[in-house]
Amino acid sequence: MTEKDVLIQVEDLKMHFPIYRGVIRRQVGSVRAVDGVSFKIHRGETLGLVGESGCGKSTTGRTMLQLYKPTAGKVFFKDIELTALKNEPMRQMRKNIQMIFQDPYASLNPRMTIRDIVAEPLLAFGTASGREIDDRVRELVRLVKLDPDFMLRYPHEFSGGQRQRIGIARALANNPSFIVCDEPISALDVSIQAQVINLFEDLQKEFDLAYLFIAHDLSMVRHISDRVAVMYLGIIVELADRREIYRNPIHPYTKALLSAIPVADPSFYETRERIVLEGDVPSPVNPPSGCRFRTRCPIAEGYCAESRPEFKEVSPGHFVECFKWDHPDNQRR
Repeated sequence: MTEKDVLIQVEDLKMHFPIYRGVIRRQVGSVRAVDGVSFKIHRGETLGLVGESGCGKSTTGRTMLQLYKPTAGKVFFKDIELTALKNEPMRQMRKNIQMIFQDPYASLNPRMTIRDIVAEPLLAFGTASGREIDDRVRELVRLVKLDPDFMLRYPHEFSGGQRQRIGIARALANNPSFIVCDEPISALDVSIQAQVINLFEDLQKEFDLAYLFIAHDLSMVRHISDRVAVMYLGIIVELADRREIYRNPIHPYTKALLSAIPVADPSFYETRERIVLEGDVPSPVNPPSGCRFRTRCPIAEGYCAESRPEFKEVSPGHFVECFKWDHPDNQRR
């Protein structure tokens, strides 16, 4: 892919939430939920974003779409800087960038019919009127493989997988180019997850969509993603092509995550190296100095506490933030 194919570009994005205390609400600190992340997403590409709960994955997605106003950094959609847009220009830009939320039960208004939920973006941007709205809603409902005859039903009459399909239909209403998928399958039954993933892939092929796919399930991320970014305590510690990152993880945290993926073959466990990290994840209110991962890293040295490593490209398309990326333990076996 070339630079011309870049759809989304994130530059040193930061999102710090202030902490207030006392009667006069004095700021005494901040939660560094996202603390300087940079990456690109190309047209038609899926970038998987993985990491432990609380590492800043969902905040990254929401800040990219300006649902949170970033503390610092820039986000570009094509050549338009989203972080510089004011109210109405940003509202108009939302036709091109959408989000699918984690909880299909909470993300749909229980007082609205499916027809009204899916039609809402069309009315908000004036992209359809009259009978065009019903025709478009029927088209979208069929697109996500639901029966258009159910349009006048309410969300509580559908299963979790069906509700998530309704959320997908709503996100597609105005033909966006980029969608943030915030753990869209984690609240669904395992039997339904594969169906929804296949739907995402079919829609991507048909409409040339780009996804930021946020998830916990590393095996599912490997299936759907073109590239994978690994996040820890507000920063991205490794980013590479999905085959490269699963075949040759370099960062100690990535290696620990991948060692925890369940494998169906019992004989594989006899030779598999299980990496168990010691200690707890530090608080994002007061993260460690230098390398964020050093307090749990099995190969950390004293100098790891002195400064933050550079997020650099160590091989074509493979980025890592680690002083010891070339440590013997990280070499391909």
